Amino acid sequence: MICPQTGVSMRKLPVAVLILTIALGGCRWRRHARDERQALTPTRAAVVQEGVRAFARSVADAVTKDGPSAWARYFQDTPQFFMVVNGQMAFPSGVAAITAIPQVAKQIPQITLTWGDDLRVDPLTPDLAVFAAPYHESLVLADARHVESNGYFTSVVELTPAGWKFRNAHWSEPLPQAPVAKVK
Repeated sequence: MICPQTGVSMRKLPVAVLILTIALGGCRWRRHARDERQALTPTRAAVVQEGVRAFARSVADAVTKDGPSAWARYFQDTPQFFMVVNGQMAFPSGVAAITAIPQVAKQIPQITLTWGDDLRVDPLTPDLAVFAAPYHESLVLADARHVESNGYFTSVVELTPAGWKFRNAHWSEPLPQAPVAKVK
């Protein structure tokens, strides 16, 4: 028998419905399984927060001990990585950043990096988080001058097989205060 509205054989219709139900159910199951993997329970969020905080301590310790060359261990060497400093693109990719680090290390042989007390970690997924903190750097330049720098750092960090890494980074220093005009 042929359905007059669709022109489909009525005997084939139950088979088509069964196949469609299985296909859609399979898609829903895969989406559900993916959502389950990405679910961020309070326990998992706490694990992410502590992992990123430990990562931040490790970064500050390594940069203070080894200077700018330590950054190469913590930047992703992917095209997705970028670094912005005070609104200007410093490095458009991880490879560009890692390639430039030896030259930076020549210009700044020593850094003491300290994250501020208001360090924030916002877990997004089990393997992604936003990291933000005030920072203080004491720099010793190649010509022996000392420079102090304070500002704010933000980044998305990602858990990779090698541990947490910066997926991007943004350093900013406060803008100089504009002179205030006196009203007469």
